[in-house]
Amino acid sequence: MVGFETLLALLPKVRVVHHIPGRIRLKLVDLELPSSPRLPARGVLHKASEIAARAPGVRSLRLNPLARSCAVEYDPLVIPEQAWADLLAGQRSPAARILEGILLDSYREIVDAQL
Repeated sequence: MVGFETLLALLPKVRVVHHIPGRIRLKLVDLELPSSPRLPARGVLHKASEIAARAPGVRSLRLNPLARSCAVEYDPLVIPEQAWADLLAGQRSPAARILEGILLDSYREIVDAQL
């Protein structure tokens, strides 16, 4: 299982391409993804998208591996609009902490379900 910290290591490599309240498009800008001997980088991306797709407040998620992009429809009443940019920039704002907490809870649910 990919650790949550491994997934967080992807954040500096992701940029916001387009964002309106309730919908954001993200793009992976670095081809050198973290990998481990047991899990290829593609697996890391799919695990990250699985966690985000199952997170409370996320209505839908479309991953396009060939374009290295992801479109997320979310509920701005659950996930603050500023949370995305702050989390990707490594800022520890209250909004970013909300989104990180939501993603961590989703990660834990997935891990617990696999045990």
